[in-house]
Amino acid sequence: MIQFNLLPDVKIDYIKAQQTRRTMLSAATIVTVISVGIFILSFGANQLQKKHLNDLNTDIKRETSQLKGNPDIDKVLTIQNQLQSLTALHDAKPAVTRVFSYLNQVTPNNTTISSMTLDLVTHSFSLTGSSDTLSSVNKYIDTLKFTTYKSDTVTDATPAFTGVVLSSFGLTPADNGKPSTSSYTISFSYDPNIFDIKQTVKLAIPSTVSTRSEVDKPTELFTKAPATTTQGGK
Repeated sequence: MIQFNLLPDVKIDYIKAQQTRRTMLSAATIVTVISVGIFILSFGANQLQKKHLNDLNTDIKRETSQLKGNPDIDKVLTIQNQLQSLTALHDAKPAVTRVFSYLNQVTPNNTTISSMTLDLVTHSFSLTGSSDTLSSVNKYIDTLKFTTYKSDTVTDATPAFTGVVLSSFGLTPADNGKPSTSSYTISFSYDPNIFDIKQTVKLAIPSTVSTRSEVDKPTELFTKAPATTTQGGK
C-alpha cells in the first residue's frame, strides 16, 4: 500500500512539540506530586518528632523534679557513689570474729563461758560462766585487767580491757561426787582498736595465769550454765 504524507513539515514539527510538551508536563506533574507528598510526610514526621521530644522533655523534667525531692538521691542512684562507699564501709566494720580468739587467750583453762554479750556501740563486754573456785574467777578478772595489746598503730603496751567488774557470783556445792563450782558474771569495757579490721592486733597475756593458749589440752570454752546459788556481788 502506498501512503502519502500530505502534512507540511511545520505541522509535523508542531505535533511533535505538542507531544513532547505533554510528556514534559506529565513528568513535571508527577514529580511535583511526589515532591509535595514527600514534603508533607517530612513536615508531619518533623512535627511528630518535635511533639515526641517535647513530651519526653516534659516527662524528664517531671521525673527529675520528683527524684530531686527525695533525700540523698545522689547517694542512692549513683552507682559510683555506692562503689566508693564500699571501701569506707568495709574499713569501718569491726572485726568481731576476733572475739573468740581473744576469749580463748584470756580465759583460764578451768573456767568456762555460758553466755556472752558484746556491745559494739558502748564498747563493752559481759561474760557469764563458771569456774572450779572463786579464786579462779578472781584470777580471770586479774587476767582481763592486766592484758595489754599492740597493733600496727599502737606500739606501746596498752590495756585491752578496762573497768573490769565482777557483777555477781554464785556457788554450787558439791553433790553426788561432783565438785563444787563458782558461777560469775564479769562486765568490762574494751579498747575499740582491738577490733579494728585495718590493724593487726596482738594481745599480751599475764604470764602468771594458765590460759587455754598455754596448756596442751584445754577444756571447752563455752558450756551450758549450771544452776547456782547467788551469794552477792563484788
